[in-house]
Amino acid sequence: MALLVSSTALAGYTAWTHTHPVRLEASVEIAAEPEQVWDVLTDFDAYPRWNPFLQEAEVTSAGAELRPGATLRNRMVDAGGASTFTPTVQVVEPDRELRWLGKVGPGWLADGEHRFLIEPTGHGTVRLIQSERFTGVLIPFVEGYLKDNTLPQFHAMNQALKERAEHLATRADDS
Repeated sequence: MALLVSSTALAGYTAWTHTHPVRLEASVEIAAEPEQVWDVLTDFDAYPRWNPFLQEAEVTSAGAELRPGATLRNRMVDAGGASTFTPTVQVVEPDRELRWLGKVGPGWLADGEHRFLIEPTGHGTVRLIQSERFTGVLIPFVEGYLKDNTLPQFHAMNQALKERAEHLATRADDS
């Protein structure tokens, strides 16, 4: 009987953690066209030169093409140190959206769906929204860490991407 109660409680908790995600979101206004922001976002080779959060990123699956189903290898740095993870690309809409899903363990321990959305806001400006939706049984135990250490890195990356995109947009205007 105790095993049945424990199993039921664990199943209920697991289901609850998947229906009550932890969400992080940071946005920034950028004086550039959507394609200019997209070019900076997807130029993974340049990340070590400007990106304080995702300091390395590369497509590691066959063909090395950024497409749905592709596997990435990302090296992330936050206040807790560096970690490497291998998410699977979910959405690639040039000049609009990039989304991937990273998993810790078999998928019910911790999942993070990371999204970059580029929204035009007016002539020559966009809003970049970086967000992540975390689910899994471990997430309630690290929610504070994510908000205190990971979210500031979203802001730092957004600001660095803004500066790079605006610099490149200014150079393109001067040409």
